[in-house]
Amino acid sequence: MQTTATPVRSDKTVVLFTLLCVLALSLFLQAEFSTRQSLLFLIGLGLGITLLHAAFGFSGSWRAFIRSRRGAGTRSHILLLALTSLLFFPVLGKAFPEFAAVAALGPVSVSVLVGAFLFGTGMQLGGGCGSGTLYTVGGGHVRMLITLGFFVVGALIGTAHLNWWLTLPNLGRISLIDSMGWVPALVFQLTVLAVFYAVVVWLERRRHGDLKDLDSHVPRSGFSERLIIGPWPLWWGVVGLALLNLLTLLVAGHPWTITFAFGLWGAKIWTALGGDVSSWAFWSSGYQSRALGQSVLADTTSVMDFGIILGAVLAAALAGSFAPEHKWRRFDVTTAIIGGLLMGYGARLAFGCNIGGMVAGIVSGSLHGWLWLLAGFIGAAVGVRLRIVFKQDPPMGSKT
Repeated sequence: MQTTATPVRSDKTVVLFTLLCVLALSLFLQAEFSTRQSLLFLIGLGLGITLLHAAFGFSGSWRAFIRSRRGAGTRSHILLLALTSLLFFPVLGKAFPEFAAVAALGPVSVSVLVGAFLFGTGMQLGGGCGSGTLYTVGGGHVRMLITLGFFVVGALIGTAHLNWWLTLPNLGRISLIDSMGWVPALVFQLTVLAVFYAVVVWLERRRHGDLKDLDSHVPRSGFSERLIIGPWPLWWGVVGLALLNLLTLLVAGHPWTITFAFGLWGAKIWTALGGDVSSWAFWSSGYQSRALGQSVLADTTSVMDFGIILGAVLAAALAGSFAPEHKWRRFDVTTAIIGGLLMGYGARLAFGCNIGGMVAGIVSGSLHGWLWLLAGFIGAAVGVRLRIVFKQDPPMGSKT
């Protein structure tokens, strides 16, 4: 039966305040840093709007597939990987030499294996992945502030230990594009993704006899209203995130990443409290050393993360859903702390979260992205069961 959307009352005060913040920060970034930083902030804004309006996340989608074999979210992830690969491989394969961009190449290593597993477990306990944590914070979920805070702590601890983890078995960086050429590599990758998509469809149909639509939301009265107020179908999220990721690649020179900023914020806070991380191997040279000595607004990942949060605030206010929560269930604080720590530490070991490690790795043709996917999904399956232990979810097989 077709249902109609209820009228939405946007929070005009929050919308106006957020727009003023966006305008002020974008102008400040352009004046004090560069047009590039301002553009990346605005791209982050677009990512935040897209993530919230499409409710596009990994934690809940993987949990739905693991628990009940509902695969709409997981299918949208596969489509995102396929579409973004189509956009990225020609650029990274130098089909357009005028665009200088580097791939997100991480090592195929024990570090990535363990880190992705920890992250997958943590995102189930914490209630959100890397991007999910940011956009739910922006959407007014106060509990996620705890997750984000300990995400930062875990990421900082990870920077202290990373060099030791890299001494463990490591096959180095393996690029499908470099090994095969970008066209054969793209064909191979799309074939693998098509097989994954078919498996997800088969498992969902075997359990339920049908597929959940990628557009299951109540429709708005028109395109423009839906675009501004939401909710968006998942496939809008796929297209929006793929295009914004391409813009990030072209403007920043690298794929979209999230969690380097968390380690940097932790290092800045620890330094302000009297600590010293400059002697740590991770922070002693290269970009990390320069970032430590500069404003966080000079860091591309940080300005994009700030943009994601403000974009989510704006989207939630437009949708009339910005309402910071105050009621938490039992164990919420405990699981938020554990989840945040595991995600922060795991993301550092795995060279990124589900976005910077898995998505960026796979769409860059890096084999470590596929290792991240395998280990992260296994970790998520463990996390789903731990949620039952912590009374966050009913037992497996329950209908509620």
